[in-house]
Amino acid sequence: MSNENTPAEPEVMEPTFWRKNGWSARVIKNEEDDGWAVEIRKQGLSEPALVSPWVMGRDKKNPKPFDATAFATFVKTASEVLDRSARQRDQALTKKLSIAWEGRWYEVRLELVPDEYDPHALLSAIDDAGATVAKHRAPVNFKFTRDAANAWVRGGFQEP
Repeated sequence: MSNENTPAEPEVMEPTFWRKNGWSARVIKNEEDDGWAVEIRKQGLSEPALVSPWVMGRDKKNPKPFDATAFATFVKTASEVLDRSARQRDQALTKKLSIAWEGRWYEVRLELVPDEYDPHALLSAIDDAGATVAKHRAPVNFKFTRDAANAWVRGGFQEP
């Protein structure tokens, strides 16, 4: 993942390679056909955020040179791909239920923490005013069901 302490790399604006604001775009040979592709990377990530087809130049052999508009479009698209991927990952790691108890609504969450050495979960309750009422560590195999969430709320948010 990216590290905020990583120094910014110098800007480069060459016909087939641009680097600016933590992003780089490089024209590569398209392995699928005789054409070209663009590989977009975000500084600090080991894998490209996006690989997309790129157009041939006027000579129909070499790639068309980059320009500011193309670079900005690729960076915007790659950012959206990374954002969507992060949202999907977060949704896969968080389960939520709404529970009503004694005239109040609570959002009960189970957030899985996929730590390599200490995988666990965090069970929390947020009241209808947005305040965290309780937050406890739970075993990663905690069965998060509506019945379990109801019992936890009704039991006074005790540690599971």
